[in-house]
Amino acid sequence: MIRRTRAALLLGTIVGGWSAPVLAQQAAQPAPAPAPATAQATPAPAPVAAQPRLIRSIAVRGAQRLEPDTVRSYSNLAPGTPYDSETLDTAIKALYDTELFQDVQIEGADTGNLVIVIRENPVVNRIVLEGNKRLKEDKIRPEIRLAPRQIYTRSKVRSDVERIIELYKRQGRFAARVEPKIVNLDQNRVDLVFEITEGDLSKVRAINIIGNEQFDDGRLRKEMYTRESGGVLGFLKSNDTYDPDRLAADQQKLRAFYLTQGYADFRVVSALAELTPDRRDFVITYVVEEGPRYKFGDIAAESELRDLKPDAILKIANIKKGEWFNAKKIEDSVTNLNEAAGILGYAFTDIDPAYDRQPDTRTMNITFRVGETPRTYVDRINVSGNTGTRDKVIRREFRVNEGDAFNAIKVKRSQDRIQSLGYFQDKLEIKQEQVAPDKVALNVDVEEKPTGQLQLSAGYSSLERFIIALNVEQNNFRGMGQSLSAGVNYSRYSKSVQLGFTEPYFLDKQILLGGQLYRRDFNSFNYIGNERNRTYSQSQTGGGFSLGFPVNEYVNFGTRYTLNLDDISLDKNTFYSDLDGSGPGGLVCDPRKAGEYLCDEIGKRTTSLIGYSLVFDNTNGIRATRGQRLIFSQDFAGLGGDVKYVRQRAEGTKFWGLGRGFILSARAEGGYIAPLQKAKRDGLDPIRISDRFFTPQLRGFDLRGIGPRIRRTAFNTDGVLADKGRITDALGGRAYYQGRLELEIPLGAGARNLGLRPSAFIDVGSLFKLDSPFRNGTNVNLVNGVCSYSSGTGTSTTFRSAEIAAGLPQTSCPAPGAGETLLGLSPGYREEFLGNSIKPRLSVGIGVNWTSPFGPLRIDLAKALLSQEGDDTKLFQFNVGTQF
Repeated sequence: MIRRTRAALLLGTIVGGWSAPVLAQQAAQPAPAPAPATAQATPAPAPVAAQPRLIRSIAVRGAQRLEPDTVRSYSNLAPGTPYDSETLDTAIKALYDTELFQDVQIEGADTGNLVIVIRENPVVNRIVLEGNKRLKEDKIRPEIRLAPRQIYTRSKVRSDVERIIELYKRQGRFAARVEPKIVNLDQNRVDLVFEITEGDLSKVRAINIIGNEQFDDGRLRKEMYTRESGGVLGFLKSNDTYDPDRLAADQQKLRAFYLTQGYADFRVVSALAELTPDRRDFVITYVVEEGPRYKFGDIAAESELRDLKPDAILKIANIKKGEWFNAKKIEDSVTNLNEAAGILGYAFTDIDPAYDRQPDTRTMNITFRVGETPRTYVDRINVSGNTGTRDKVIRREFRVNEGDAFNAIKVKRSQDRIQSLGYFQDKLEIKQEQVAPDKVALNVDVEEKPTGQLQLSAGYSSLERFIIALNVEQNNFRGMGQSLSAGVNYSRYSKSVQLGFTEPYFLDKQILLGGQLYRRDFNSFNYIGNERNRTYSQSQTGGGFSLGFPVNEYVNFGTRYTLNLDDISLDKNTFYSDLDGSGPGGLVCDPRKAGEYLCDEIGKRTTSLIGYSLVFDNTNGIRATRGQRLIFSQDFAGLGGDVKYVRQRAEGTKFWGLGRGFILSARAEGGYIAPLQKAKRDGLDPIRISDRFFTPQLRGFDLRGIGPRIRRTAFNTDGVLADKGRITDALGGRAYYQGRLELEIPLGAGARNLGLRPSAFIDVGSLFKLDSPFRNGTNVNLVNGVCSYSSGTGTSTTFRSAEIAAGLPQTSCPAPGAGETLLGLSPGYREEFLGNSIKPRLSVGIGVNWTSPFGPLRIDLAKALLSQEGDDTKLFQFNVGTQF
């Protein structure tokens, strides 16, 4: 027993010693009572769960435009529902997500009586743009999503700022900055102001190429759209700004260039555009791998079309084994094969060039595979977009009809003919749509241009000084393709009024019928020194009609009849004298003042003229880039009337599209008038001055600056050159020729948008073939003191050659002959006949057409390299007009 008691005490001591540290850590809790030795341990009671808090009420404070119920609905809170801190956080986030509030707080979380305190976002009163000069508001405002009477939010403003900056980046202004500012107004409204700093255009300072061994950097840069900034004509460039899209296009251009040179494995490893340290420009670096150069290997063909045999395919492809590989040549071959199949009636031909690369021999074998395709027919022709032009005006230009076999050449020709009407947008296209395996629909969606105009033009010409014109013109009258025109023109040297009408499809047949009436008054001029003065006046009243029809697709024949009444006159106060002393009633044309050739031209004459023209034209539109135009015409005067001659002209123009926007044109023309009657007297040309050619107009020479002319030099009776004593009169000629070679030079997109089209040209030509207007047939008619005599047959003049040979002025006159009366000694003059030479005149120069805000403007700067005695050269010429 004693032994058991001691053991129990020892156990309790040990247990108590182990428990002491635990009790020390739990000093805040009372020590548990010791359990009876015989009883089992009692489990601790479970904790009591906390009661959830419920929302008793929800109030809203700070609402101005919004109803409290709307705010409560956005918070997703409702009275009687439980809540905790997480629930309230979620409600605040939901309210912010509406973007209706600047600030949101929830009070009363400890009592359950919640109060949602809000500060609403303001309403945008207006949006103001400041600092934008390069981009107008109508370009920027569509990018702004915020609008007046919408709720202002920072996220929307940030998005609008990003969109405006992106718009400037697309314009090449990567330094552009946009600062949004607000102006607080009453009633919680704001004005939103976008302060824009546009910055300079981000130019391409340098283009570096790494890895190119076969071609230098300069050669490769020429193949790119992007250009380095700077240079003498850098201000005309528009492609020297940085554009990420253009960067990607340049990589494709590089690859296309290398593929045309035989480098089939070429690739651009990387293209990096880096801002310069001053953050103004970009430096672009390309890393390339050229790879080996390949030649064409075996060229084969496989065809499942019975109409297109392998031999024909190889002939059309025209690729020779051993030539350097050229991907462009393969593309052209596929295009030619498609056209050939299209001519045979297959609209959708499956042509697949298979490539077989042989790295060991560095050759590329090509197999042209033409898959089986059914012959195609035109199911229907769909015309859309024409609101004023009638369908039949467009459909009659189609060279294929519904139900015909498809023909690619005829479809292309149809497109060119519709384009040549001038009624629609420049880049018109007939699209093909496959509606069945063997049927195709031809769809043309036109965009009409204005074809009628009431135009009042005023301008200034270096040739005719001030010009005023009023013209009413409708080239698509009633939407029927008819032309109606009326106009009045006035300038210093010419006046005219005309009325014309043309029906291109008379009675719905391919017959052109037209007519016109006109009145033209022209005042010719000469030069006294450098001063231009009027000489003879020509009035022309007449009218005519024309008739034309096609001979075939490209050849047209036209005939015409014209009846003119011409009246050539001289100012009596200036050019008439009382040569016989009979008084004012005896005034006659004085050859000493007007020249014999003009005195002989005075009077009225009637011209009855019938003619025809033969025209070949396969160009591709009004502003042609390919094709040729040939014209031959003849006019016969003498079907009644007082004038008899035959006049013929020939003209030819050829256009070549050289690629990359370069257009080369060559033009040659010439004409000749053959008289069918004799002149009124010996030495006088049988063709009247009003019927002669005064063309060509060569740049580098003044108007009527070449060809036969009279230069009259007047002297006083003492032999001294008189004041304003030199006069030059252009006479025209019976024959002319002209040649012109012109290259239109493309500019960047910016210059094209301004309407600039520069060109370089060479002009050559001559005007000649005129009988001398002097009675004695020499180039010097009368010199110094002139003695005048009158007789029953007219007035004659003479001089003393001995005195003139001695350098002395004429002082006396020989005695009059039988039946003559001495009128006296008048001051002397000399007339020289110049310029009647077939030798060419040649000029070179540059010019530019500009569709300016003032109207069409043409400026030419030309230097005459070859000229003849008497020619009038002119370095600078321009013409400009305006519409209002």
